[in-house]
Amino acid sequence: MTQDRRLVVLRAIVQDYVRTSEPVASKALLERHALGVSAATIRNDMAALEEEGLITAPHTSAGRVPTDAGYRVFVDQLSEIRPLSAAQRAAIGRFLEGAVDLDDVVERTVRLLSSLTQQVAVMQYPSLTRSSVQHIELVPVAADRLMVVLILTTGRVEQRVVLSHIDLLSPAGEEILAGLRTRLNGEASGRTLVEAAARLELLPEELPEDSRDLAQVVVQALADALVEEREERLVLAGTSNLARLGPDFPLSIGPVLEALEEHVVLLRLFNTLAQESGGSRVAVRIGRENPHAGLAETSVVSAGYGAGADVLAGLGVLGPTRMDYASTIAAVRAVARYVSGMLSG
Repeated sequence: MTQDRRLVVLRAIVQDYVRTSEPVASKALLERHALGVSAATIRNDMAALEEEGLITAPHTSAGRVPTDAGYRVFVDQLSEIRPLSAAQRAAIGRFLEGAVDLDDVVERTVRLLSSLTQQVAVMQYPSLTRSSVQHIELVPVAADRLMVVLILTTGRVEQRVVLSHIDLLSPAGEEILAGLRTRLNGEASGRTLVEAAARLELLPEELPEDSRDLAQVVVQALADALVEEREERLVLAGTSNLARLGPDFPLSIGPVLEALEEHVVLLRLFNTLAQESGGSRVAVRIGRENPHAGLAETSVVSAGYGAGADVLAGLGVLGPTRMDYASTIAAVRAVARYVSGMLSG
């Protein structure tokens, strides 16, 4: 018996079990796959795979199902991932191109991934620790009210309205605003949030006396916006898909749902996976490879996304270990690349 043939048998078992959700017997393998060997040989191969812990018999069934280790070997042996069709890629482009801001990008992305994979889709907001300031805009909305707009390189936009003792619509007010806008961007644009915050904190004292009070209010508004958004967030879609997959969680679906509610668990997991993948490949965690007990019967397929070479956060899907890994990996990879392209552009 060759190792290569055993891997072929394992791949056939995984593919059949994913498709049918029924334990796979040697007779079914012979009928569905051109393996070119006898039934006795297939039974011997299956016995060897079971001894290696790659397949197991559920209860007293004559068939076998893959174990977590079996899925891992299968995923690691996926030499080629069939890319999405041109029609699927075009559909992704059309759906995401309609996004109007980062919030819309995130919402559309999880809905799209959930639809493509029929799993639970998860996407982190870009981490502010990896963000930089792209631009600060000051927009007078009344003589005594100013909108402070902070635009980050991740596409995130924060707005705050502050009161002004200066008549912002007067010629003198317009001149003060123009000078303040130039100084704010000179100090902050292109810098990380930590660097920008440190430089802006000192800015009011460096300005002419007639603009210091307004500068202090604006700098405080910028600082408040960053504090409120510093906590990392994620968005989920497709949790209802778990309901139709109930049989894939033989013990209980409860622990999975509880884990999904603990966003800190998912954030930690997707942070780890995004860094492992380096933004260049898809990472897969199978069953008990997931550190949280509630996810021990699930698989997570994720990829990092970002602007250029910078990985800003992760996105992916979560579902039962009985997952179509090839198509799921292809979908996650394609969507991550498209989102990265949007942010880079």
